[in-house]
Amino acid sequence: MPKPVALCLLCLLPARFCLAQVHWQRMDTAFGPLPPSMHVYRSTDSLDGFPSVEYYVSARLKDKRVLFSTTTGQGKRFTPAQYYQIEQSPLLVVNCGFFSFEDNSNLSLVVKEGKLMAYNVTSLRGTGNDSLFYYYPTRAAIGIDRKRRADVAWTFTDTTRRWPYAFEDGPVIAKGRDTVPSIYDLRDIEWKWWKMRTAVGGGPVLIDDGKIRITGREEQLFPGSNPSGEHDPRTAMGYTRDGRLIILVIQGRTPGVAAGATLQREAQILLDLGCYEALNLDGGGSSCLLVNGKETIHPSDREGQRPVPAVFLIKRAK
Repeated sequence: MPKPVALCLLCLLPARFCLAQVHWQRMDTAFGPLPPSMHVYRSTDSLDGFPSVEYYVSARLKDKRVLFSTTTGQGKRFTPAQYYQIEQSPLLVVNCGFFSFEDNSNLSLVVKEGKLMAYNVTSLRGTGNDSLFYYYPTRAAIGIDRKRRADVAWTFTDTTRRWPYAFEDGPVIAKGRDTVPSIYDLRDIEWKWWKMRTAVGGGPVLIDDGKIRITGREEQLFPGSNPSGEHDPRTAMGYTRDGRLIILVIQGRTPGVAAGATLQREAQILLDLGCYEALNLDGGGSSCLLVNGKETIHPSDREGQRPVPAVFLIKRAK
């Protein structure tokens, strides 16, 4: 009996249209010694029909033998390898939020030991008919509180306030004529103080409440680009409902070896890893993950590791 036409057509679709689940190999011995609650995984499965190399680290949030932290370059940029030396050999170093090449300033929030070390970009000038207005983005961030509980939220920062404002239901879209807005310029939107011990910002959100939800447009990121993103190197973080922190890096811009991934594919990988909430971080040439000082993916910049103004860290507790 001949196969139905629809089934035959499905069989002829190229592999890149099939979002097959990635298979992972545990790589602890290549990056050890590691605490029992921390593991490293690698995959070379193709993504959307393109060659790929990706790594992820899983760390148990409740394990008090490890500490989750951040650090900044205090106005300067350093490579992850330099941060590894400065921070006296932490277990993990990974790039995090966006920044300005002009003055090395962070454009995404950074929280260290409960203190805001860097703030989100506050406003973006409108274009066209909106050129007289400024948009006030609420950007994605991931935080860990004193009880070692993780959360991903859309955030707004004010240099006069100790804590970031957090929006749990979705990003806020607001505009006005002030270049430095206050929370009142975001109108009557429900928010809460985001009292995190450790946090880094980036964007966009990729997974919300266990479902893929990419809010790049609402966060006013990557204007004019493909909503799902191009194939690029990626860095992302998320957490699972059973208390694991997931840190993912995807190599890209390496001809014949690794093409990178779209935001949609990055989100699907994180969802398959069990993430309940997750966000994208700075990618491209910034993507770099060190475990015990050893590189996982190869950075895409010709010069090697790109200097960045902030990193996320995992350390051994003293």
